[in-house]
Amino acid sequence: MNLTLTEDNKLKKIMIVGDRVLVKPVAGDERTESGLYLPPGVQEKEKVQRGYVMKTGPGYVLPAISDEGDDWRPREDQVRYIPLQVREGDLVLFQAGMATEINYSGGKYYIMPHQAILMLEREEEI
Repeated sequence: MNLTLTEDNKLKKIMIVGDRVLVKPVAGDERTESGLYLPPGVQEKEKVQRGYVMKTGPGYVLPAISDEGDDWRPREDQVRYIPLQVREGDLVLFQAGMATEINYSGGKYYIMPHQAILMLEREEEI
């Protein structure tokens, strides 16, 4: 599924911080393997859910390197990050217990730390 952020550009104003990820959940199967239909609330209480990554934070913050003895070197005030493994558009399986559900512009999303993601599927080869 090819998701774009053009849904009235409602996600353009959001900035995700640190190692957090914004995920739009995907509805699960409505039936069990034996053919029983599940009510919508049951699917949402599963421990592992799936969804599409809509936005990511910049990553893990690197500690500042102190060069106190080197006064001749210019100081770097810019924060540096280790980038996250997931990218926008990836389909992910995540631990629902580590995610925080939010409603934004009438849509349901989850914000979670990168470590809540168990697996990802990307359109291109990894």
